[in-house]
Amino acid sequence: MSASVRPASGEYAQYYEGYISSVPAGDIIKTLQLQMTETLDLLGRIPEERGGFRYDKGKWSIKEVLGHVIDGERIFAYRTLRFARNDQLELQGFEQDDYVASSNSDRRTIAELAREFEHVRLATIDLLGSLDEESWSRTGVANQNRVSVRALAYIIAGHERHHVEVLKTRYLV
Repeated sequence: MSASVRPASGEYAQYYEGYISSVPAGDIIKTLQLQMTETLDLLGRIPEERGGFRYDKGKWSIKEVLGHVIDGERIFAYRTLRFARNDQLELQGFEQDDYVASSNSDRRTIAELAREFEHVRLATIDLLGSLDEESWSRTGVANQNRVSVRALAYIIAGHERHHVEVLKTRYLV
């Protein structure tokens, strides 16, 4: 099953290596399910009054980090959908700082952001679960780099893992 096959280095741009290598071996869909449970548990333990905390000047708040994880997953899942459906139109990149600045995440509660994360993650899991063997290997160009559907699934998991670790080590210590 392609959900259990780690992407080869030629299936993604080198700058995604850190995300992909941080994802444990095994079924990526199960990994995404487990991550969701663990992340929701973590978010449920963050007091609302900490949501606006920034560990340094110019850094995103806890709520903005959550909004960024949600936005990133939506974008990577959209790329997954397009490429899985054999869409060969090149997709543009996105500027994460502009997205965060326009997200209004700080006006929301941690609980609202956690609920949205859960819904987005469940949609991602459903999308990936619907793919056949051929779809996992399809590729497309996003942000001027060729990437496979399989790699995008790992990027989603690695991106979230990265930001959860940042939350744990920089925001929640």
